[in-house]
Amino acid sequence: MPAGRARRTGLEAAAAKEAELRAAAPGRSQPAIAGAKDRDNGLWPDGEPSSGRDAAQAQQNAIALTGTLQAPETGRAGPIGRDQVAKAEQTLKEYKRGKATLEARIVENEQWYKLRHWDQIRQGGKAEEPEPTSAWLLNSLANKHADAMDNFPEPNVLPREANDEQDAKLLSSILPVLLEQNDYEQAYSDMWWYKLKTGTGVMGVFWDTRANGGLGDIAVRNLDMLNLYWEPGVTDIQASRNLFHTELMDRDLLEEEYPFLKGRLASPTIDAKQYVYDDTVDVSKKVMVVDWYYKAVQHGASRLHYCKFAGGEVLYASENDPVYAERGFYDHGKYPFILDTLFPVAGSPAGFGYLDICKSPQLYIDKLDQAILKRTMMEARPRFFVRGDGSVNEEEYADWSRPFVHWQGSGDPRESVMPLELPGLSQAAVTVRSLKVEELKETSGNRDFSQGGTVSGVTAASAIAALQEAGSKLSRDMLKSSYRAFAQVNYLCVELIRQFYQEDRWFRVVGETGRYEYLRFSGRRIAQKPQGSDFGLDMGYRVPVFDIQVTSQKSSPFSTAVQNERAKELYGMGFFKPDLADQALAALDMMQFEGVEKVRERISQNQTLYQQVLQLQQQMLKMAAIIDRMGGTNLTQSMAPEMVRQARQPSPGETDGGPAQANPLGDAMDASGAGARVKAARNATPE
Repeated sequence: MPAGRARRTGLEAAAAKEAELRAAAPGRSQPAIAGAKDRDNGLWPDGEPSSGRDAAQAQQNAIALTGTLQAPETGRAGPIGRDQVAKAEQTLKEYKRGKATLEARIVENEQWYKLRHWDQIRQGGKAEEPEPTSAWLLNSLANKHADAMDNFPEPNVLPREANDEQDAKLLSSILPVLLEQNDYEQAYSDMWWYKLKTGTGVMGVFWDTRANGGLGDIAVRNLDMLNLYWEPGVTDIQASRNLFHTELMDRDLLEEEYPFLKGRLASPTIDAKQYVYDDTVDVSKKVMVVDWYYKAVQHGASRLHYCKFAGGEVLYASENDPVYAERGFYDHGKYPFILDTLFPVAGSPAGFGYLDICKSPQLYIDKLDQAILKRTMMEARPRFFVRGDGSVNEEEYADWSRPFVHWQGSGDPRESVMPLELPGLSQAAVTVRSLKVEELKETSGNRDFSQGGTVSGVTAASAIAALQEAGSKLSRDMLKSSYRAFAQVNYLCVELIRQFYQEDRWFRVVGETGRYEYLRFSGRRIAQKPQGSDFGLDMGYRVPVFDIQVTSQKSSPFSTAVQNERAKELYGMGFFKPDLADQALAALDMMQFEGVEKVRERISQNQTLYQQVLQLQQQMLKMAAIIDRMGGTNLTQSMAPEMVRQARQPSPGETDGGPAQANPLGDAMDASGAGARVKAARNATPE
């Protein structure tokens, strides 16, 4: 969380520091942050007058230049004080009461995920019977998680104006680097596990002022729904009047960071919902720290503000900080949380997941397993009827380690002991259990084909692949909703770059040729830009706007094989032959697959290059004719046949006997191979 924002420099110290840095670096002519140049012209980027805000701007410039956070008193005193924090705590309690049912379900689902659901079934009682825990449900969740990670998303930034095309290209290369620096793949994996269990994953996108040695950078983190609170009844958290995120911190560390808290941290008034841990977790020495986000209307516009408090004491409030009092904490004005819902429900931004859907069949599978195992154990340990006046020594009869059993009297000893016969196990229980397993598979879409298994009668690889593709539509729909949330994460990253990247930063990216390239980027490139004036009228400012298109990295081996086979098919059919570019482009217009635009661009480039080569060849023939006339040589006759031969060179999809043949599935194959297959088929089935 952006805890570092609680430390801000004072106005006087910031202005002095800025002046010192500018004096030490006289060659730096660029403004420290976006809008500084406009401020010098008497306007801020939003068009407001700059009077009364120069000191605040100087403070922000100094923070951007130094990256240091000094006086922690800044942001404590101001409009937000103890009274406002007390009201916020009451609002938080109301939000928590409205979220009680969801929190109980999340804790229960975690126990199901850990295969501890028998504790929920017997309500904490003592286990007196076998409690089998089959992992059919866990296997379904693992399969869904594997689908998500096999299609790990990648952002592609698109401009809305031609002037922003270069910036969009840079952002497309920079955003994956930022996500990699935040270990986003691990966060994405954790979010998906949480989403499958509870139905909703949460990602937070913040500006961490302590990153990079105080320079600051974007932080993208996976969060817990138990720590997030919103207004009950809303379906979009952006529509909530307040948003709270809580976190437990060690009391001594918090007092060390904020010395004024010593002796002021009373007992917590808000109890956070806890999971059922395997370890003993002591929270008596921890303090609840609350990040309070709220929206306020200032100057006719909605501003997002932020307050951090603990124990009723304000640690930092953006309304108390002159830098953010009027402009808001984040310029994008949105809560920095993205909710990724699996199955939405009405009246709540949180949904339900596959674990909620499959709990019932998994419950009865385990109960039937319990009954079957109990009956099997009863058959494995036989019981006996024993006469009260029998002559058999019962102790020796029950002890299998004794080879001899004594009995007294005359007659048959078997008359004193009679085995208790049980009826055979009904096949109905086994059948119902198998049906419940099939129900769980069908409900979760986790069929055998999705895991590479087959059933009798289906052995062809193409048929198995077709069934896998048809059975993955649930996964594709699930991934599309996750991609929409991923796009929102990248939108927030772009906005934070626009606001906080006030100095040039370097990024190492992989170029189109596969080599490392080093790119320099600054938020000033995408900040608000003046549009000048026309006919004496100020045309205002323009903010570059971008669209985020999410693509899959296709790390699945099956997807990679499909892409490779498609490339070989296009090559074999002569799509990349320059003289067939018109036909290839016409065919691509009717085709849809990922990367078709790159293929179309490459074919167009080959066509352009081919036309240029033909023009050069014609010019060379003309020059050769002139040289022949002047020098009596014979260059034209020697060059013409070679050029004609190159122009008539067969494409990869053609053979000496004509165009390549195709099999019934449309795959190209050479003539010799086709003839061999036909001959083998005729020999195998003679007339």
